[in-house]
Amino acid sequence: MRMLQVRALVFNLGGARLPSSRPTTPFGPFNSSVQRRWRKPLVTAQTRLEGRTRDPKLDKLATHLAILKTVNSLLALMSARRRGPYVSLQLMSRWRGLVGLNVAVGAFVRKHPHVFEVFTHPLRRNLCCRIGRRMKELVKEEEGVVKCMELESVRRVKRLLMMSVNGRVHVHALRLIRRELGLPSEFRESILVKYPRDFRLVDLEVLELVERDEDLGVAEVEKWREKEYREKWLSEFETRFAFPINFPTGFKIKGGFRQKMKNWQRLPYVKPYERKEIVKVRTCGGAERFEKRAVAIIHELLSLTMEKMVEVERLAHFRKDFGMEVNMRELLLKHPGIFYISTKGSSQTVFLREAYSKGCLLEPNPIYAVRRKMLELLLLRRRNTNVLSVIEENNLVNTLNEGHKREGDWVVPILENLEGRRVER
Repeated sequence: MRMLQVRALVFNLGGARLPSSRPTTPFGPFNSSVQRRWRKPLVTAQTRLEGRTRDPKLDKLATHLAILKTVNSLLALMSARRRGPYVSLQLMSRWRGLVGLNVAVGAFVRKHPHVFEVFTHPLRRNLCCRIGRRMKELVKEEEGVVKCMELESVRRVKRLLMMSVNGRVHVHALRLIRRELGLPSEFRESILVKYPRDFRLVDLEVLELVERDEDLGVAEVEKWREKEYREKWLSEFETRFAFPINFPTGFKIKGGFRQKMKNWQRLPYVKPYERKEIVKVRTCGGAERFEKRAVAIIHELLSLTMEKMVEVERLAHFRKDFGMEVNMRELLLKHPGIFYISTKGSSQTVFLREAYSKGCLLEPNPIYAVRRKMLELLLLRRRNTNVLSVIEENNLVNTLNEGHKREGDWVVPILENLEGRRVER
């Protein structure tokens, strides 16, 4: 009798369903042909970003540019100080969160002696930091080059306004990519207000184009199309709406991909500077044409930048002004032969693939050349530190205070006289 009870208990436990197990459909005459449906794996922007083919050269460049961005943030904070050309390391340690450093500021500064000079203050006896001589020269050189290219900057801003839906762009969006466009820090006064025949400020935060210049309404990709048409003897049907495609090394081409790409290259679209009615998404082929127009606008915007790259988050601020109501990151990942997104650093950066070869710009400009020198100086780190100029301790105070008068400087000669009297005694 006891054995029968044990067997019944085991049978009940075997038939019981655990709460964590999946519910099973009981077999019967009415559901004998029911099959479990196979779910197609989701393809989202995140899955495309994780499964994309990496470009090690551009990833390495993005890592170096992220360090240079941190250095430029520190230089801007140091230059904003009016008490002198140097800052104490104790104060700089408070800027760690502002510049986005994951290490101590003192360790980061000592790692780059060609950019920052660390010394002991002769009177206060605390560690201080100032901008290196060579880096200071490069900063001044960049400011001079930006000033010389003022007219080109005006043309770039006008072309951005011509691409917008109603000839208007928010000043906040321009401020976010100011450095990428090669604009000066005070571009609002030095460019926008200085040229009233070209620009007009509406509500102080909206920039409006006064008059269109049709001579500037030629996209950069049109030059490539003309070159392909002349040199490679391709038909106008093949090159009229095509884009340069450069897939990264190791990119896997699946079946039917070439034909899809060929059809997409031939697909007509409203070009960035054209003032035609934009194709509605719900019409036949409207979604593909709408996305291709967005690709053309992003391609043109990246072509107008100095380094042919910009952060994805900052690029999204132009969506409404340019009429690109699409998922920006997903659109960029759909076209790996035109754009490349690097996740190195604290943000995602999109590069224009055709403009780079082995991590270097194919057609450098003066601003890019100066910034490349900054990057090379930064990458020296602790190498060749013996050629750095050493300032004597006796002349340190005079060098530090040269051209900078601060409150309390009258105390310095009194303290020096007191020290001299103590030595005489």
